[in-house]
Amino acid sequence: MQSPSQPLTRLFTDHPASVGESYGQHMGFALRFALWLLVAAGAALIHALLPFAFERTASRIVARLYARTANRGAH
Repeated sequence: MQSPSQPLTRLFTDHPASVGESYGQHMGFALRFALWLLVAAGAALIHALLPFAFERTASRIVARLYARTANRGAH
């Protein structure tokens, strides 16, 4: 018999497990990913105002993030 909390627990563990991580590992990965997205957004914003600044920074960050996530969970 399943406990009432099991479906709630699965909400937090199913996806991380699908990419081979624990909840904590997945949270760390996602927080680092979010930080780098903020850095890329900042560089893009500055580039919009000053086109000579950060000419390729945002696109390099996004490409690196994509490379790290493109095949996650593929078994």
